Amino acid sequence: MRNLIQPAAPPGEAAESAQRHALAAHEQLGARAFPDAPEIPGLRRLIRESWQRSAKLQANPDVPEAPLAMDRDELEEYRRQHPLATIMPVIHKLLIQPSHDSGLLVAVGDEVGRLLWVEGDPVMQRRAEGMMFVPGSDWSEAMVGTSAPGTALALGRGIQISGAEHYKRSVHPWSCTAVPFQDPDSGALLGVVDITGTQSAVAPHTLSLVEATVAAAQAQLRVERLQLAAAQARTPARRRSPGSAARSGSAPEGSLYRNSLQLLGRDQALLSIEGRTVALSARHSEILALLSTHPDGLSAEELSNLLYPGDGSSITLRAEMVRLRKILQQLSPAAVPESRPYKLAMDLLPDSGQVLNCLQRGAHRIALEIYRGAVLPRSEAPGVVELRDRVSTLLREAVLTDGSAESLLKYAELPEARDDVGVRLAALKLLPPRSPKRAAVVADLERLETELSA
Repeated sequence: MRNLIQPAAPPGEAAESAQRHALAAHEQLGARAFPDAPEIPGLRRLIRESWQRSAKLQANPDVPEAPLAMDRDELEEYRRQHPLATIMPVIHKLLIQPSHDSGLLVAVGDEVGRLLWVEGDPVMQRRAEGMMFVPGSDWSEAMVGTSAPGTALALGRGIQISGAEHYKRSVHPWSCTAVPFQDPDSGALLGVVDITGTQSAVAPHTLSLVEATVAAAQAQLRVERLQLAAAQARTPARRRSPGSAARSGSAPEGSLYRNSLQLLGRDQALLSIEGRTVALSARHSEILALLSTHPDGLSAEELSNLLYPGDGSSITLRAEMVRLRKILQQLSPAAVPESRPYKLAMDLLPDSGQVLNCLQRGAHRIALEIYRGAVLPRSEAPGVVELRDRVSTLLREAVLTDGSAESLLKYAELPEARDDVGVRLAALKLLPPRSPKRAAVVADLERLETELSA
């Protein structure tokens, strides 16, 4: 692999021209004219749209350093439990080892753009500290604007960012290539893999190299999960305990799975704990939805008020909690909620929370990919209704404000958008005059007009 990472040839006239145009665009950015400008000659559309998102998110191009999101202790615990910890040996072999004398850095971040590992050329590591390209820092678009890690997450695909195309001016001496990392089973976004350095970081072969590394790591994660499942199948249930596979050496450090709660577009939530999944009753789905969105816990009275329309019954709630605890005990003793207040004892990531995290960071495309429909659509629990409305409203606003025609059309396919005239009008405005997709949008608008008039 060492011969795959070599310095690129000096940039040609086209690359130099692109940098001149990007620097000229930065002058407009400083004059606050840029965010509303429809076209900047010579600036790639991908970069222009990312700069526009960055400006709306109020990322500051003149602050030289990225913010630190986690201190050392928080970082160590977080990445020890993160699913990407298990595939770091693959990343190390394919990318990090070859980069040590190549003037490159390899970074692995989580799904919201926080860097978990930054390794590679020691000289470049010391230089990168000046802009806080270090473990624990936040490189999402919301925090630093356009960069390969944050923009790859915002777009959901591999990209390359060169020099002055970065939104933050302190990053102009650097170039980078990044590819998102998706769960091989669920497709959920787990993080991002990035190569950062000088011009060699955006050599033509670099993107293919990172994509191939991510694919190899995804395959390794899938193999480890199958091996763990086979080992558990051979072990009698009474002999299993949380972490037993890791202690026996059959799994590397880090969780192979992300404990999750799927609430979107379903009346009965799917709960996944340590690789085991169970469908919950409607009431238990509501309870876990509420507890997962209140990490500090809820008193019996607070949970009752959020759970039951009208006057809640603490007696009924206690009975439901007894039944829920029995179910969770079978999955994992660590999953059983605490009481006084009622509180989840382990981190549990609801898919609705993933959508909100993505929207907060301006990654509406990823939010739209995760969104499978309304939160527990038939639930009448006041707290769930509030959560449902918040997720749905914020997603619609983000798509209408920043979405492309493709995003608007994808949103229009959702059940809750079946009669949404505003979304279809916005899509029609963005579609090119000769687009074959216009006819279907016009037909939809005519149907809605007929139904409304009737």
